[in-house]
Amino acid sequence: MIKVLSTATGGLQAATRRLDTSAHNIANVNTPGFHRHEVKATARAEGGVDTRIERAPREGVSLEQEIVDQIAAAASFKANAKVIGVVERTLGRWLDERA
Repeated sequence: MIKVLSTATGGLQAATRRLDTSAHNIANVNTPGFHRHEVKATARAEGGVDTRIERAPREGVSLEQEIVDQIAAAASFKANAKVIGVVERTLGRWLDERA
C-alpha cells in the first residue's frame, strides 16, 4: 500500500508541476525570445516520479498545446487523487477488521 501511496503522491506533485509550468508558459506568451518550459518525468524505483523542467529548443508558446497540457495534467491529478481515496478507504476497512 505504501508504494501505491508513493506513486499516487508523486503523480499529484508531477501534475501540479505541469499545471504550474503551463501557467508560466501562458503568462510569457508575449515575451520576446521566451522558450516554453516543459516538465519531464522519470519513474522512481520505489514508486512515484521525479520531475525536472527543461527549456524547449525553439522560441514561442502554443496556447493550444498549453490547454491540452493543462487538461492532461488535471486528469492526471484527479486520477491520482482517486487512487489515494481508494487506498484510504481500503486501509480504513482493514483497520476496522483488525480492531
